[in-house]
Amino acid sequence: MEPGVKDPAAVGAAAAGPSAPAGPPAPPDRRRSRLGLDLTLLAIVGVLLIAAVGAGAAAIYREFYSPAAFVERYLGLLAQGRAADALTVSGVAVDSAELEAAGLPATASDALLRRAALATLTDVRIVSEETTDSGTVLVTADYRAGAFPGSTTFEVKRDGWVGVAPTWTFVTSPLALMDVTVKGSMTFDVNGFTLDKRQVSPEGVDADPVAPVSLLVFSPGIYSVSVDTAISATRGVAVLSDSPMANVPVDLQAFATPEFVQIVQQRVEEFLTSCAQQEVLQPTACPFGFVVQDRIVSPPTWSIISQPTVSVVPDGAGWRIPAAEAVAHIEVGIRSLFDGSVRDVAEDVPFIVTGSIAVLPDGSASITVGGPGPQ
Repeated sequence: MEPGVKDPAAVGAAAAGPSAPAGPPAPPDRRRSRLGLDLTLLAIVGVLLIAAVGAGAAAIYREFYSPAAFVERYLGLLAQGRAADALTVSGVAVDSAELEAAGLPATASDALLRRAALATLTDVRIVSEETTDSGTVLVTADYRAGAFPGSTTFEVKRDGWVGVAPTWTFVTSPLALMDVTVKGSMTFDVNGFTLDKRQVSPEGVDADPVAPVSLLVFSPGIYSVSVDTAISATRGVAVLSDSPMANVPVDLQAFATPEFVQIVQQRVEEFLTSCAQQEVLQPTACPFGFVVQDRIVSPPTWSIISQPTVSVVPDGAGWRIPAAEAVAHIEVGIRSLFDGSVRDVAEDVPFIVTGSIAVLPDGSASITVGGPGPQ
């Protein structure tokens, strides 16, 4: 190497300056501690994720797939007036065999299982869920049916699976039965829905007017039964159906409306007036007459000077006019058979009016006025 020329390697080494001494490698224990901390954090995160998934699954189960959710869905459909949808819930609809097995009439009508016959159902709340020894579940719900608070316990059981989610069915149908007896009317209203006995009775047009008719109803539910016709009316009665497959008897007596009584009064007066037009001592089919032992000189003349005050009371399938007092007046000339003398008679004749009223299939009334009746 020529004098004055530096070794390039030496120059590079000088430019770089003195090298820093390398640090000692990390101890093995420290590396293991850091790895353990990371794994612990991952494990905690994993546990939290599993717990969150489990809690979410449990919440979804309670909300959509639990026995309580099943019952709450049924009650929700009733609260929304969705009668047709409520009937499709598993275990709700029944057949004649199930009705007979429950001791209920197999011919019960389903005419009230419709939206128009439902009353309001609000404040639905599931209050308990209890598993029995047999594996069924008792679900109790509180609610308000119309203005009345109520509580019903439903028994449900597992009915299969949809994927991993269970399905449920009612062990006993939540339907109930009303045996409705209405006297004094062939028609009546349930929650404002009008029924005719001849439409819901298995006897049809030959239905006994005083026999009860069996009607299936949803449970729970409030049902107001009343009569409001031109002939008869009631203040109504409300019954709460709160037990599945129970028999709820309803007995209702309708009473004659003032308008009906007024019509009967008019018809009775017209009948008695027509009787008074007969010029005989004993008007035919009339509740008054006059008896003489002698001969009459001329045809008698009748008039009604005091019409009866008519009332109308129930009588089985029809109505009855209780005994009412009235007074007729007769004027007639009578010849004595003993001496041939003639005397003019003008006499008031008290009598009693009774009657019966039959309601015909077309809704009209047939009124029969009779003679002396019960006092």
